[in-house]
Amino acid sequence: MPATTETAGTRLVAAAAGFAAASRDAAADWDREGRVPKGVRRDLAASGLLAADLPPAYGGAGLTPAELGEAAAHLGGVCSALRGLLTVQSMVAAALARWGTRGQRAHWLPALADGTLTAGFAATEEGAGSALGEVETAVEETAGGAVLTVTGRKKWVTFGQDADVLLVLGRTGGKPAAVLVETDRPGVTREPVRGQLGMRAAGIAHVALDRVRVPADHRVAPPGAGLSHVAATALDHGRFTVAWGCVGMAEACVADAAAHAATRLQGGVPLGGHQAVGALLARIAVDAAAARELAARAARSRAGGPGRGVTETIVAKYAAADAAARAGRDAVQILGAAGCASDSRVGRHYRDAKIMEIIEGAQQVSELHIAAHVMRRFGAGA
Repeated sequence: MPATTETAGTRLVAAAAGFAAASRDAAADWDREGRVPKGVRRDLAASGLLAADLPPAYGGAGLTPAELGEAAAHLGGVCSALRGLLTVQSMVAAALARWGTRGQRAHWLPALADGTLTAGFAATEEGAGSALGEVETAVEETAGGAVLTVTGRKKWVTFGQDADVLLVLGRTGGKPAAVLVETDRPGVTREPVRGQLGMRAAGIAHVALDRVRVPADHRVAPPGAGLSHVAATALDHGRFTVAWGCVGMAEACVADAAAHAATRLQGGVPLGGHQAVGALLARIAVDAAAARELAARAARSRAGGPGRGVTETIVAKYAAADAAARAGRDAVQILGAAGCASDSRVGRHYRDAKIMEIIEGAQQVSELHIAAHVMRRFGAGA
């Protein structure tokens, strides 16, 4: 048989699989401790998996959407926080790659790709979650336009405890604006979030910005494009890797539930031999398989370049988050007390999957987008 040519993409997907396998036992400890250790984050960066879909000119590996998705699935099947690090780094990098200036791309992208800098996406506020158009963080021009002053309070910033730079969504003159803010600047204060329902190891923080001064060249795209262009690109990229991470979660729950159902005896019969248990297992196996196919469809759609496959990605994220939530729930049911233990992977996935149904567009918001798309295709006058 002819030798298979190994590409950068196949190497990195294999690296993600190996990294996930090596992290499997430790992930429960990270969840309890509320952090992915710095050394682990450094190793993930060194593996080349952060912003790996960037072009090689910026330090990335040029991963295809399908390859990036498979890497996210491997990490998501073991630890949603690891997948979250890949996601947020890639979100910020994608937004800069598409909407940043040549200077911004040259300065920031290589440092994001090699992990020299850890990024955070600071969009959500107390009164602006799904409705990001209602953010109130002020981005004001001072010193004759040479300096920007950023004031506001951001909530639920993934890896906000560790981020070196934040992509902040705010407003300038009533228009949505996006700006890069280094977290070591005076006026930046971080409040660690601990004990939340899921994503406990993701270093989540609330971040206060008190008249933080940054150079004007830290603004990404003109005012007015901060939400519709910059944040939209970041969120679209995030939905894609979240979708694939949920595929990994669902498949991991199926595997753990099936292993338990095949070996645990009840009345002298394997647990999976009981009709009710077999039905649960069958349903989550089908859900996981369907989620994978929809994620693969999104990857094919996105292969055409930036801005492609937006609706397919929303569909995939919606279906995969739902599949992960149901797989986690039913796997816990099948494992019983073992599924409720503090080190239970299915229990952790069950908690994390609920978060996946909210972030990067809640399920109900996704339904509105999907319904509008369906009506455009098949509605009256179509």
